[in-house]
Amino acid sequence: MSRNVVITGAAGGIGMALIAAFVDAGDQVIAVDRSQGDAAPQVTWLTRDIASLTGNEIAPALIDDIIQMCSGRCDVLINNAAIQHIGNFTALPMTAWTETLAVNLLAPVALIRALLPLMPAPSGVVINVSSIHAHLTKPGFTAYATSKAALSGLTRALAVELGHRARFVAIEPAAIETPMLRAGFSGDPQGFAQLESMHPAKRLGLPEEVARLAVLLAAPGMEFVNGTAIGIDGGIAARLHDPA
Repeated sequence: MSRNVVITGAAGGIGMALIAAFVDAGDQVIAVDRSQGDAAPQVTWLTRDIASLTGNEIAPALIDDIIQMCSGRCDVLINNAAIQHIGNFTALPMTAWTETLAVNLLAPVALIRALLPLMPAPSGVVINVSSIHAHLTKPGFTAYATSKAALSGLTRALAVELGHRARFVAIEPAAIETPMLRAGFSGDPQGFAQLESMHPAKRLGLPEEVARLAVLLAAPGMEFVNGTAIGIDGGIAARLHDPA
């Protein structure tokens, strides 16, 4: 049976790969992002900003639209939308912190609260796309790392509280070769090659690999996978960078 799958951050590199993978699996996709990407007829686009705040609520009108598009049923929710403000902790403005937490943590909270009643129990699945920064980070990424650590923690806590109702799983990618990442190394091929070499796999991850993992985690027969974070990092999380 075709499932309804909601994917946020759908127009980015990982988002488009997620759309393609779930469409290939026979699912109907509701894709949410600021802009619309090209996708199959099985995809319904909602071009809205998930970071919008109204009072203390995260985009209530957006949530209402998603609920309407689900037509009473949401089988899988993938919280993939994210924002990354980089800067020294003492200099990063509070507006950057507010936006980071709104997109990376509070929007997933709001969407889970809204869509959980539409999920068939106990087969509903929430996949939070976290990051290796949830537990391994570097200078300048304090806001991003904090938000992703909270997202992975939310995943575990929800499984403890609501694991009988639905499944909650996080994916923690390391560097994934998206157009945005490539653009960040424009004019710096040496830096890109160094980033690749840091991973024991000697390459970066592909968006399609993240998407295939998400489809596997959301599949029937994976019911005991709950409350955990799955790394997809080319082995870098196992590597010490001390001098040899």
